[in-house]
Amino acid sequence: MRGGRRTHETRIEILSPQDDSRNRIPADSRRTVKMDLHDKEIISGEILPVVIIGNGPSGICLSYLLSGYTPYLSPEASHPNPLLNSKLREQPHLSLLEQDLEYLCEGLEGRSSNPVAVLFDSLLLPDSDFGLDHTSPLEWRYEPERAIPHLVLGKGPPGGAWHAMEGSMLTLSLANWMELPGLKLKDWMREKRRNVRNDRATPAEIASYYQHYVSQMSLEQSFACGTTVTSVTRQPGSPDGSPPCWRVTGLQRREGEELADGSSVSEEVPFSLLAHNVVLATGTHDIPARLGVEGESLPFVCHSFWELEAAISRGELDQSSDPVLVVGAGLTAADAVLAAHHLNTPVYHAFRRSVTDPGLIFNQLPKLLYPEYHKVHQMMTQQQQRPSAPAQDQAQNLNDNSTSSSPSPSSYTGYLSFPRHRVVAFRPDKKCILESESGQRTVVQVSKALVLIGAHPNLSFLENNGRPLGIYQNETITCRRNPIEVDPFTNSVVAAGGPGMYAMGPLVGENFVRFLKGGALAIASNIAKKQREESGREEGDLTIEGLMDRWEDRQARAEVCVLDS
Repeated sequence: MRGGRRTHETRIEILSPQDDSRNRIPADSRRTVKMDLHDKEIISGEILPVVIIGNGPSGICLSYLLSGYTPYLSPEASHPNPLLNSKLREQPHLSLLEQDLEYLCEGLEGRSSNPVAVLFDSLLLPDSDFGLDHTSPLEWRYEPERAIPHLVLGKGPPGGAWHAMEGSMLTLSLANWMELPGLKLKDWMREKRRNVRNDRATPAEIASYYQHYVSQMSLEQSFACGTTVTSVTRQPGSPDGSPPCWRVTGLQRREGEELADGSSVSEEVPFSLLAHNVVLATGTHDIPARLGVEGESLPFVCHSFWELEAAISRGELDQSSDPVLVVGAGLTAADAVLAAHHLNTPVYHAFRRSVTDPGLIFNQLPKLLYPEYHKVHQMMTQQQQRPSAPAQDQAQNLNDNSTSSSPSPSSYTGYLSFPRHRVVAFRPDKKCILESESGQRTVVQVSKALVLIGAHPNLSFLENNGRPLGIYQNETITCRRNPIEVDPFTNSVVAAGGPGMYAMGPLVGENFVRFLKGGALAIASNIAKKQREESGREEGDLTIEGLMDRWEDRQARAEVCVLDS
């Protein structure tokens, strides 16, 4: 004990090869490190090459690329874009990680503002925006000599926020857009003897796929689940010549002693790691966005879809309930409308945009692929609050067909939308004040209010919650309005306190799995480039074999390293 804190052990275990015919990894090359994070550096004086914060699809894809899986242009394949195909043919012996990504990105167009995301998406799913199913011109080779030791930290199992999403609804993206390199989602689904419905999958299926992917690709030993990062700080170099690096500290949830009834009590154990490179891949679903209006903290006001589900499971809502107010015009708000409408619970739906606004997500989705969201958009359009009639009268008779003076066959009873309205306040008597753009106010009685206007990432482990890293440095980091500013071809954070900090996924504005894979390519390429530049230094050789040898040498001298606080 020192300073009131326990001194823990850090154990390094070199695992023996596993015989798994499903993996395309040579058995003799599977030397991996199993790490127990115990309040200390992994080995005194050692600095991990890469620590990834977040184990969702972003972190998983980057781990795949850092584990020695390397993309090359297949000798037999060609890309349908003749310019890109010509560039790829110039140096076919080089992997994609060794090529000039900026050069390859020139002239490409796609549905992402990130050029490397457009490039990688074009290579993995050529012409998919046009509904075509071209074979990818890439071939993946497992090259263990390229592997870079890394650690992926995540609060839950691999898959991140997908494990917390409602399991029965269909994903927005097509199934093949959700997959990661090297394992076709449809092939995996067929192994489970289930067809992918409407070419879309459910969040529960996607979460299971990501968890299986980590196992299938033998990435498990790089993942430390049950970890919460509490601080990321820049460490200066030391007088003995150690270079500046990043210190990552946090807590790891571990199972404690088993109780008499067979259960166990979990405990949170502190850990501290040093890393040359740290990657922010936490996503943006941690903290629900708030309106900032009076009464928003009242018990009947909710900020997540799951609170609606809980109320439904408790039997609190039915057709006799007062209406549910849904605030927001995104897909989660639409899911809430559908869930309440399915119960015949009346719904008020308030949102700031016009129903014809091209920025509204419903105006960007093909009707045939997304019939349920098209239905919500029809409801928003056809069942609007009528300024010419007393709004309170419409609200009071929400479930009455006679409410509409001239009902149309496509009218949706039990639903009323308030386009271009904002919430002014929530009252303790469960009344909500809505205000239109013209200043007209409407007071509605509700059973629950669901504020579903997006979410913010939890970057509390960074200075000022990461705000200095955003495009607008005094504002909260958000996916759409204020992402972290990064170099477009390396994903390195522009305003980081030193080299070696990267960000990817929703933190940099990539909300779709399809495009966040480009961030993994950019980061892996840049780190590999730095490794090649440093490979001539005797002590700076960070290949996986060199680092493992150093770890094994330490193991030979001491079975267990007990490190100082």
